[in-house]
Amino acid sequence: MNKPYNNIKATLALAKASFRSITRSPSAVVFTLAFPLIFILVFGFLGGGGVKLDLAVAPGSDLQNPVIIALQHTPVIHLMTDKGDVEIQQCLEKGTIAGVINVHKNTVPQPAYLADVKYTSASMDKGNILKSILNNLMYTLNTRDLKPSVAELKESTVHGRTYRTIDFILPGQLGFSLLSTGVFGTAFVFFSLRQTLVIKRFFATPVKRSSIILGEGLARIGFALIGALFIILVGHFFFHFTLIHGAATVLNMLILSTIGVIVFMGFGFVVSGIAKSESTIPPISNIITLPQFLLSGTFFSIENFPNWLQPISRALPLTYLNDAMRQVAFEGAGLWDVKQQILIMVIWGLGIYAIAVKVFKWE
Repeated sequence: MNKPYNNIKATLALAKASFRSITRSPSAVVFTLAFPLIFILVFGFLGGGGVKLDLAVAPGSDLQNPVIIALQHTPVIHLMTDKGDVEIQQCLEKGTIAGVINVHKNTVPQPAYLADVKYTSASMDKGNILKSILNNLMYTLNTRDLKPSVAELKESTVHGRTYRTIDFILPGQLGFSLLSTGVFGTAFVFFSLRQTLVIKRFFATPVKRSSIILGEGLARIGFALIGALFIILVGHFFFHFTLIHGAATVLNMLILSTIGVIVFMGFGFVVSGIAKSESTIPPISNIITLPQFLLSGTFFSIENFPNWLQPISRALPLTYLNDAMRQVAFEGAGLWDVKQQILIMVIWGLGIYAIAVKVFKWE
């Protein structure tokens, strides 16, 4: 009596064979490991300046005064007037803002205003730049008219964790790695399997179609997670990337990576379905990946983008993966704390796989 065909073994065998082929593919290694590591090394060694300084304005602060008006016309300063006391304190402790300023009228004629400024030790490089800007600004305001003096500056520092450039860059590069693996890898593999009639040969065997998809998917997820773990460990041990809860943070980041690569594989299935030839896969894939790479906060916060561009950035799935990664790594957030980002990625996944079912071709 013949034993029933074991599709679980077939799935694992396909996954093993596909994993071996991925590790032997130069393009897979380049997109998953080489490119992200190059950017991490560059930003890790050079630090990366040129980012606008976020300066919060304390609730209740006078907004119609020479100090605030001058800061509004300072290109390097981004004034934030919509944050409450609790949120400002949290941002200071995390180092995500350079400081907070509170300007109010003085009870005596000179100086006319008092400006209380708090810096953060969590981002001393930005704090020092801000301090220099404010001192120069006060000197300019106070020497414009000898009497009365415009404002007096009072300074203090809030202590918190150091926020390094690598803490922003690494999650973005990790997201880029997962996006490239999911889109390019899946698209090329399934188009090649179809063109070389490998899938057609599978149909002559008892292997189920779901086993083919699952086997390839497991190989891609496994390779992506190994790459993600490697990138995280290199960033942590060589450039002091913050893992606030150690191994638990790494585990949460790997879970987010799994969700991300599964969603991005959906884009790969769509590309392999609509591509007419192998030469059309790269341009179609780039239409999907390039906007996300540039607009999803990979290198710079989307807050630095023009206002008309920010809604587009916030509509992209990579934006939410990058945001969740950063919150988990530096702020110590759990998966439940980033449930909104996960939910949006899942919604993207459901939508893109619905399209993939319509356009995917087996032969």
